[in-house]
Amino acid sequence: MLVKDWNNNLQELRSIILKPDMIAESKKLCLELHQMVHLSEVSDSKYKTFEDELWEGLDEQTMRLATNKKGRTIVYGIWHSTRIEDITMNLLVCGHKQVFESGNWHPLIQSPIRHTGNSLSTEGIAGFSQVVNIEELKKYRISVGQKTREIIKSLEQGNFNQKVIKDNLGRILSEGAVDNVASANWLIDFWGNKNIAGIILMPALRHNLVHINESLEAKGRRKN
Repeated sequence: MLVKDWNNNLQELRSIILKPDMIAESKKLCLELHQMVHLSEVSDSKYKTFEDELWEGLDEQTMRLATNKKGRTIVYGIWHSTRIEDITMNLLVCGHKQVFESGNWHPLIQSPIRHTGNSLSTEGIAGFSQVVNIEELKKYRISVGQKTREIIKSLEQGNFNQKVIKDNLGRILSEGAVDNVASANWLIDFWGNKNIAGIILMPALRHNLVHINESLEAKGRRKN
């Protein structure tokens, strides 16, 4: 699938996702779009995904040091997009524990932070990227992607229209999933105003593609 086709399919999903009689079609399209923004092993796909392309020929030094025009590394992009998918899909859509917590990923990844990284400066991103265990981060991302697919498959008619679980918005801060500073805690209100369809469309789908594209940019700049 080309990015252009992916974007066209996302627009199609936007047009049908809130129609009660299109639940089966919406779930199918959600899963097809989600498949492309994760490694193929997440969905057992036989086709190369956008994230497969990112990892292809990618060495550790490039992951830790190469930056896009915003000063973001590939390690940061993977961490940031994965944490946001984990937080929103598990706390706000289905009310489960974060995969990050249930799998005890923090000590495995050896990350100096638990939060999404929105509040990190360029220097902070650089320092963060030097210490993270990349293989464990990759495994964590796979686990998050697999859990998201389980959640999407479990949705029933009317679920897409439902608001997120507002009682869990406070858990995002109490669990340190979002840094409680102005540059990051705006996310609480932003997510709190969404319905389940909105969470799937942006953090789980579009947001992942944005950061894959940023990381591909960083990878390309390193080669040049």
